[in-house]
Amino acid sequence: MRLLPILAVATLVSGCLFDKEPDVVRLSGETMGTTFNITAIGLDIDEEALAVAVEETLADVNAKMSNWDENSEVSKFSKSQSTEPTQVSDEFALVIAAANDVHEKSGGTFDVTLGPLIELWGFGPRKPEDPVPSDEDIQAALNSVGQARLLTLDPEAGTLAKSDAEVGINLSAIAKGYGIDAVAGTLRDAGIEDYMVEIGGDLVTMGENDKGEAWRIGIEKPEAGAQNLQLIVQLDDLGMATSGDYKNFFEQDGVRYSHIIDPITGRPITHRTTSVTVLAENAMMADAWATAMLALGQEKGMELAEKHKLAVYFISRDVTGGEDAYITVHSTAFKDALGAN
Repeated sequence: MRLLPILAVATLVSGCLFDKEPDVVRLSGETMGTTFNITAIGLDIDEEALAVAVEETLADVNAKMSNWDENSEVSKFSKSQSTEPTQVSDEFALVIAAANDVHEKSGGTFDVTLGPLIELWGFGPRKPEDPVPSDEDIQAALNSVGQARLLTLDPEAGTLAKSDAEVGINLSAIAKGYGIDAVAGTLRDAGIEDYMVEIGGDLVTMGENDKGEAWRIGIEKPEAGAQNLQLIVQLDDLGMATSGDYKNFFEQDGVRYSHIIDPITGRPITHRTTSVTVLAENAMMADAWATAMLALGQEKGMELAEKHKLAVYFISRDVTGGEDAYITVHSTAFKDALGAN
């Protein structure tokens, strides 16, 4: 799902571009298999230098976190047959530590070792005639899932170990958020205090927009093929991510299978929650928690949100109101976060 910045968006191209306005720099391009949009506001910004710095930051994130780059740090770790502790970069260790935190607090619903189940259910390339996985296949895949059991991070030594040589790590539900935060750090290092960084719909903001107002971000209604707004929020110094199940699914024999897989059951989610938006101190945590909360669903997710004071907004299908009817609820922290901005 995409969050919709309420501003004029520059034309997307395959590299960086500049839409020059007084004291405003807009950069757009492609990264992590999706697009990015950056708006930076300040005095005397060196646009060319900033563009180079952003590209270098994104290249570094991909070199460490990309599951699509066979030479990235995460890919090499996943392919390694060693079960000995492996030295990892500070950035990789930071992301794994954050993933471990969400994994523990979500009761295992967020899991970076979910790869065998993603592959089993065919989210990647899948043919309509491919069979739904059997109970035996699901159980076999579950044996290779569970980061608390299979991964050991030693923050002091800066090492990561796996207990099974075949275990792999998929960072797709957290690395995008980390990349957003890394780019935001690059902007701050350049002395920029007012900005928005968006990658693939998730984002972080700081300060004010180019009109001197709070950043206004739209949350989509969960309607495939449309971009209608459900809610507009104002953000300052917050990460924001939305996870939805309504654009990526398959149907077979009249049954709809979501791409969101529950690591506990090994099966796609079946509850009525179709979209979850999370506000957090940074985009990385918002990214991870949005995935966890969608897997949990509104009922279980709300309990956890209140317990951990998480700012979460749920959109669920209203089965009594027709095909396009939805119910929305939010946690106390979500209301408080918006009230304070």
